Amino acid sequence: MRAVLFDVDGVLIHSIFHPDPTRCRDWGQHMEMDFGVKREDFNKFFRQDYGDVARGKRSIVTALDAFLPTIGAKTNAMDLLAYWFENDTPLNLQLLDGIKRLQRTGQVRVYLATNQEHLRAYHLWTNLRLNHIFDDIFYSARIGFAKPDPEFFAIIDYKLGPQSAAPLFFDDSQKNIDAAKQAVWDSVLFETEDDFFNHPWIKEQLK
Repeated sequence: MRAVLFDVDGVLIHSIFHPDPTRCRDWGQHMEMDFGVKREDFNKFFRQDYGDVARGKRSIVTALDAFLPTIGAKTNAMDLLAYWFENDTPLNLQLLDGIKRLQRTGQVRVYLATNQEHLRAYHLWTNLRLNHIFDDIFYSARIGFAKPDPEFFAIIDYKLGPQSAAPLFFDDSQKNIDAAKQAVWDSVLFETEDDFFNHPWIKEQLK
């Protein structure tokens, strides 16, 4: 059985960041109206404070509680997280349908390989019910390393165990793809669903 792994944001979930503007999904477009927080101000959190959070070295609640007053936010970390998790969930249903079809062939085990902190990973796994589709979620805060760190891929390799074929990996970041190739994974830059459906091995399984 081959291991096939997927990034989340930009692959399974339509991301705010995409080279094609028609594919962008901005979950925070009404943030200023709802919370008095400008989207560009909130983005500073991900540039300044999210690295340690994503690697599980700091709680996102603690980090947000310290950050929000610096941008004049009149809300608390828990309410903002609930807002984020509720709105940032536009699943790529076409891709998920293809993954389910692939599973039914009995030739694969499918996994998530994503940079996430603990609370959002739990939300994805449980509330979005991705646990009903995927065999496990390998995420940065759980592993202690984030893509594109080589240790991220090495630890997943260890957890997967011996494989008869290289893991097949879909991600929307070229840096992550390059790092996965260094780990000798079969890695595909994901821009549209065609990158999944037209992959030669996938296409062969879905015939």
